Amino acid sequence: MLKMLFTPIKVGKMELKNRMVMPAMHYLPSWDGMLLPHHTDYFVERARGGVAMIIIGGCTIDEYSGAPNMISVRDDKFIPALSALAKAVQGHGAKIAAQLYHAGRYTHSMLIGGKQPISSSSVRSKFTGETPRELSIPEIKQVQRNFALAAARVKRAGFDAVEVIASAGYLISQFLSPIVNKRKDEYGGDYENRMRFGLEVARGIRQEVGPDFPIIFRVAGNEFMEGGLENKEAQVFCRELERAGVDMINVTGGWHETRVPQITMGLPRGGFAYLAQGIKQAVSIPVMACNRINDPLLADQILRDGQADLIGFARGLIADPELPNKAMGGRFDEINYCIACNQGCFDPIFDQKPVTCLVNARAGAEGKLTVEPTTRKKKVMVVGGGPAGLEAARVAALRGHKVCLYEKGGKLGGQLHLAAVPPERGEFLTFVRYLENQLRKLNVAVHTRTEVTPWHIKLENPDAVVVATGAEPLQPDIKGVDRPNVIAAWDVLSGKVDTGKEVIIIGGGAVGLETALFLARKGTIDAETLHFLMFNQAESLQTLNSLLFRGLKKITVVEMLKKLGQDIGTSTRWTIIQDLARLGVKTMTNALAKEITAEGLIVDREGQQELIRGETVVIATGAKAVNSLYEDLKDHIKEIYLIGDAKNPRKALEAVAEGLAVGRTI
Repeated sequence: MLKMLFTPIKVGKMELKNRMVMPAMHYLPSWDGMLLPHHTDYFVERARGGVAMIIIGGCTIDEYSGAPNMISVRDDKFIPALSALAKAVQGHGAKIAAQLYHAGRYTHSMLIGGKQPISSSSVRSKFTGETPRELSIPEIKQVQRNFALAAARVKRAGFDAVEVIASAGYLISQFLSPIVNKRKDEYGGDYENRMRFGLEVARGIRQEVGPDFPIIFRVAGNEFMEGGLENKEAQVFCRELERAGVDMINVTGGWHETRVPQITMGLPRGGFAYLAQGIKQAVSIPVMACNRINDPLLADQILRDGQADLIGFARGLIADPELPNKAMGGRFDEINYCIACNQGCFDPIFDQKPVTCLVNARAGAEGKLTVEPTTRKKKVMVVGGGPAGLEAARVAALRGHKVCLYEKGGKLGGQLHLAAVPPERGEFLTFVRYLENQLRKLNVAVHTRTEVTPWHIKLENPDAVVVATGAEPLQPDIKGVDRPNVIAAWDVLSGKVDTGKEVIIIGGGAVGLETALFLARKGTIDAETLHFLMFNQAESLQTLNSLLFRGLKKITVVEMLKKLGQDIGTSTRWTIIQDLARLGVKTMTNALAKEITAEGLIVDREGQQELIRGETVVIATGAKAVNSLYEDLKDHIKEIYLIGDAKNPRKALEAVAEGLAVGRTI
């Protein structure tokens, strides 16, 4: 079934056993640049899982390039730990590379001891809000030398290859792009001059590491920035990189500042493969496609179609370290696919927190969160089939317990079904399907449409009970909330109720905003219809734009706080707010809902009352725990656990983590 994914390929003189690579991503914190035991646990588990090559990093090359909690190769003192990691990864049949990282103006001054960040020019960074210092010519030569010396350390540590990041808006991008590079010397001006810095970095590394050590460059296939570089310019740069001695090109999307989603669910699976295709048409060295390629079948098709030579599985291998081995064995239904939620892997980076994963709560703590066979098999009863209950049942059964799970509704997954309803959010159901498959394989007895009472517990007489009964919508204390024109957001998302044309949503958190997106898309054309109309040139671009962004409903979101979406992760929040604006959804912050009337909603804004007219008022003001069963049982059952939203309504990330913890404890 997989014709190319598991065929070997050569990168320079290095042979990879298959076409699956784990690209660099800031996975776990270090201490002053040093590798720590959790790095080894993390990367070795992925190497054991069958991936051909792991690229660690980014790795800082000097005191200006990045934060102290990043892995570093800026000094010889880091070589022994790097060498130990290389041997550990290589011992499981995988190659290992290190990515050389310099953020330039994307570095926060507070992370580099208060020093002013450096760049090609003194152009303020929207990403950090700071203005960097323009590098002088001697300083440019020193930074280039730092890249070369860092590459030499990587080689001396026994690594198989080195990668240079020249994408995402980092330092080399800041020389390449006219958005930032305003220099008047030989490193600025026309494109040939702007390429000079990156090409000299490549040549300097080649001179330092010799002719046979593989060099990889990670490039932006399109900066996706107004006035920035597109794929045709990236092709030119990559052709020159090949001439400079680079052995492989790793193609990703745009800058961190771009308003085009790069890794969220909004990007279709494999949506940027066309960028790699453009580069592959320009060079003769291997090209790797990245971004939202988490499915081995899709990856194989990209290879077979000639769009790329290798595939980068970054978050896909966070979600399931065993993905390569499972794919090679044809066990596709056992793969725990990345759902691109970013809750555990990307959002924590902005808060300087370790990486974890919604669908794989062990990620980042592999050495601590082991799942060992039980020494005493128990009869375990799990009440509630949401993500917390499903994960608790899976882990308990995996350890050897006899598990039965009861769900009041007709299907498993809980609120993940509601989360999957808004446009481009359907990946949440991928995780539900994985958990359902796991319970079947582990012979967990699943009972749906069954509401458990203390009588059921007494009848079953389990050794341990896990209560994961979830949450229910919170009814706010607003005059008129019981009127017939008032409905719950959960009922809208589940399809139980319809709304009028003019809709007011009270609550600008995740549920409220996603309900607004869901309703705003009603009456707009879908992707398939858009493709049909464009391919057949059936409508003008102006008409298509209207059909794409203007639906049937007029929607207003009312939020009492000053900021929308405060419970949404950083990497996803801006995309949702951007989509709402494009779809014409009106939003009001600092607006306190006072009374619901037949005409709509009366709000208080800075002491002034205002009537917002609307036919339907949707309540999206949070949730409250449903834990009455636990309260009835807690004093009568020796081993009982309360987890997930039944304990405290939060994100699925926390629910799954608690499910794992309880499954390991029982």
